[in-house]
Amino acid sequence: MSTKTNPGNFFEDFHMGQEIRHATPRTVTEGDVALYTGLYGGRFAFTSSVEFARRLGLPRAPIDDLLAFHLVFGKTVPDVSLNAVANLGYAQGRFLAPVYPGDTLATTSTVIGLRQNKGGKTGVVYVRSVGSNQLGETVLDYCRWVMVHKRDEAAPAPAAVTPELADAVAAADLVVPAHLDAHAYDAGLAGSEHFWDDYAEGEKIDHVDGTTIEEAEHMIATRLYQNTAKVHFDALMQKESRFGRRLIYGGHIISIARALSFNGLANAFKVVAINGGRHVATTFAGHTIYAFSEVLAKLEIPGRSDVGALRLRTVALKDKPGEDFPYKDAAGNCDPAVVLDFDYTVLMPRRG
Repeated sequence: MSTKTNPGNFFEDFHMGQEIRHATPRTVTEGDVALYTGLYGGRFAFTSSVEFARRLGLPRAPIDDLLAFHLVFGKTVPDVSLNAVANLGYAQGRFLAPVYPGDTLATTSTVIGLRQNKGGKTGVVYVRSVGSNQLGETVLDYCRWVMVHKRDEAAPAPAAVTPELADAVAAADLVVPAHLDAHAYDAGLAGSEHFWDDYAEGEKIDHVDGTTIEEAEHMIATRLYQNTAKVHFDALMQKESRFGRRLIYGGHIISIARALSFNGLANAFKVVAINGGRHVATTFAGHTIYAFSEVLAKLEIPGRSDVGALRLRTVALKDKPGEDFPYKDAAGNCDPAVVLDFDYTVLMPRRG
């Protein structure tokens, strides 16, 4: 049997403090941006219009923050989650610099936690991943944890280490892009007159629209990010899994939900933090995704009068509209329709 191929890392291959330099740097192109728009139909003016972004002080329109996230994330898959059962969650994510077409992104990761599961067949690996551009500037820094198969169930369990991760990124740690000035923000071109001042903590917004997942679009999206996880691609292998078919990449659902959120949050023009997130249930081709959002907090950005931040929880649902905001019951159990619980922070212009 050839030893030149890469079977991916199993749980027992990871150790605390391990540093991984991921292969295949990726130069972002206008084609990536066009394909991302074609896949999700996002309508945020800040990332859609060069002139809109210039009006706010940037040299050109940056790529969608979640496209940058997926490209950075995709680099980690062959080393971290090729043999994953599922990606479980995110924390402490900060978008630190805009990414533009022509930038080249590379990713490194550090193992910050390990915990074998009961039964000894799988374990949870916690990593901190950092995406950098060609200038060495960090564009994204985030943590995630993933359940990974063991190669040998008899392999001894490592000492359990679960890292302490913040519930949310503090307002003082949010980064507003250099030179951005939202005083010239054009609400008419952005598609909504509702600014930061018009939202209230606890407010819920049903985003109304739905998007049906297509198998081909999901395959294109996952390849776009060079995400090689077997659970998304190998239909033959997945026939033997408990689901009997390929799983939809969780990030695909995040991007669908973000695109749907435009209807009600059109001026949430930039994602600045991923506070937490959980893929609550699996999704498959044919499911229709709906979404609603809840304003968890209104944050003032220190020293800024032009922009504020909203901490949002966006909940994605499969085959169930969000008009009644189905979420959790009194016992804390999620409604069966919930597939994503995503806690993130966005920038929004302020009045005056």
